[in-house]
Amino acid sequence: MNVERQQAVLDAHHDAGDDRPVMRARFEHNGSPRYMLYTIKRLGLDHEHGFHLDVQLVSDTLEGGMETVEARLQDGDADLIDIDYISTARERSRGADIVAIYPYGRTVGKLVAPEHTDIDGLADLSGHRIGVVRRLDKNWILARAACRSYHGFDPDETATPVEAGSKVELTRMLRDGEVDAVLQFWQIVPEITERGPYEVVVSMANVVQRLARTDNRVPVSTFLTSEEFLAERETTVRRFTAAYRDAVDRLLTDDDLWDEIGEKLMTDDDPVTVASIRDGWRDMVVREWDAETVRGMEQLFDQLLEVAGPNALGVDHIPSGTFRLLEDDR
Repeated sequence: MNVERQQAVLDAHHDAGDDRPVMRARFEHNGSPRYMLYTIKRLGLDHEHGFHLDVQLVSDTLEGGMETVEARLQDGDADLIDIDYISTARERSRGADIVAIYPYGRTVGKLVAPEHTDIDGLADLSGHRIGVVRRLDKNWILARAACRSYHGFDPDETATPVEAGSKVELTRMLRDGEVDAVLQFWQIVPEITERGPYEVVVSMANVVQRLARTDNRVPVSTFLTSEEFLAERETTVRRFTAAYRDAVDRLLTDDDLWDEIGEKLMTDDDPVTVASIRDGWRDMVVREWDAETVRGMEQLFDQLLEVAGPNALGVDHIPSGTFRLLEDDR
C-alpha cells in the first residue's frame, strides 16, 4: 500500500491540535510503528494526554546514507522518529543532535529464502547472494556477529551481500531471483511467505537474545528526538511516552483493532497475514524500559563490537547520553 493511501487513513483522524503542544512524528510508510501511530490517532490518545501528534509517513529510501526518517530529524523537519540504537550511536558519535527517549522493540528481521533452499541456517550463508537493505543494516550486522561467534566465518567475506536500498526493492530482488535469500524486516515477512513459495530460515530476534546473553527482552529500535526538542519540550515527550504505553496496551489485547488496521494499513489484509503480523508485533514490542534494560542493550552492543568490529558497526562505542530514562507525566 502506497504512502498516499496510508497517509489519507491517518489524516482522517488528524483533528486540529488547537493550542496543544505539537510533536511532529515522521515514520516509514512500511514500518510497524504505523500501527501504533494509527492507534494513537484513532483513539485520540495524544489529545487525551495533552499534546498533538502530527503524523506524516515517508519513504524508506536512503538520503545521504541515512534512512529518510533519520535525515528528517537531523534536518530539523521532525521531532519523533524510530531507528535502531546502533545507528543512533553511530550518528551521535559523529555529532548528531539526537537522543533515544523510549524503547520501541526488537525490530529485527528474518532470513527468508525460497522453499527447498539449501540454506538451513546462518551457517549456510557462504557462497550465496544475500539481499540486505544496506550493509550497515542491523540484520546484516547481527548475522555477521553470529556467524563469527558461533560458526567461525564472516559472511561479509564468504557470501555476497547485495544492497537493495529499501525494503520494497529487497522483496523484489527475492521474487525475481536476483538473490538466494534476504534479511527482510519482520513486518513484511508474512506478506512474502503467505504468498509463497518462500520460508523463514532464521528469526533474528533469537539471534539478538543469544548474543545479548539474557532472557530479558532487549529492544533494538528506540524512539528518538533532538536534544533541543527534549530540552525545550520534555513534558511533551513524556506525554508521548504515556500515549504510547496506552496504545501498546490496546494493541496487545484488542484483536478487532488489528482487523481494522489490516483493512486500512496493510497491503495484504488476508486474515491469516493480519494475524501473523499482529502476533509478531506483540512479540516484538517493548512497553517500557529501565536501567537494567539499558544495560542489556549495552551488553548486546559489546557483543556485536567484539565479534563484528567497529567497521561493521560504524561506531566503536555508545556515546554518553544516548539513552535518556524519563518519568512519564501522569
